[in-house]
Amino acid sequence: MAISQGDNLPDATLVQMGAEGPAQVKMADKVKGRKVVIFAVPGAFTPTCHSAHVPSFVRTKDRFDAKGVDEIICVSCNDPFVMKAWGEATGAAAAGITMLADAQSEFTKAIGMDFDAPPAGLMGRSKRYAMLVEDGKITLFQPEESPGVCEVSAGEALLANM
Repeated sequence: MAISQGDNLPDATLVQMGAEGPAQVKMADKVKGRKVVIFAVPGAFTPTCHSAHVPSFVRTKDRFDAKGVDEIICVSCNDPFVMKAWGEATGAAAAGITMLADAQSEFTKAIGMDFDAPPAGLMGRSKRYAMLVEDGKITLFQPEESPGVCEVSAGEALLANM
């Protein structure tokens, strides 16, 4: 069952590229006592994710900062090397957006947002969504009906409901 607004975010370990290589990141540590935006995409470098979803958060980063958001995190079921390259290619890294790899889909499965799309070659991926998490509690959750659409999960849409 998928998580919903009002739920506490489960803990999971994701991976981020650091100066010394891949480093484990506990989601609980990222959200404890903080106001964090988390958005997820089906795959790095895939059309909607690359041309619409990540750019929407790059464009709106300053507006989230002004609303007291401590960090914006992009989650994808890719490896950390791909996430680092994608963050650089989209300008997300330069904008200060954290790119986290959920390579084993641990976090994605824990929140019930996993899916498979064999015809597109996407297995064990995340559905598209955006959420606001305050001290570990999901205070705003905006999932998309279709993984190929970026409307309610775009940065502008999340901001409009904050």
